Amino acid sequence: MNNIILALEGGGQVLLVGILLGAGLPAIFALGIRSLSYGVGGAADVEAHEPHPIGKVLAVLCFAVVIGAVIAGVGAIVASGFGWELNF
Repeated sequence: MNNIILALEGGGQVLLVGILLGAGLPAIFALGIRSLSYGVGGAADVEAHEPHPIGKVLAVLCFAVVIGAVIAGVGAIVASGFGWELNF
């Protein structure tokens, strides 16, 4: 019975990380793209669109989180290939 509980706990952790990385990172990236489209003016001007400064800051933060997660993932894969152990 203890093995079933441990298997379900492990499966739950894998599900949580899968949802976070599988849907969370693309959602954060989409939020960054959406914040860049947040304009200053009232009329929608496609040719001379200038994003709002807060939108730019939010976009940079969103993109930094996504890039950081990708770099951490690639680093973990490369480290495990070399036989190194990562501790966070």
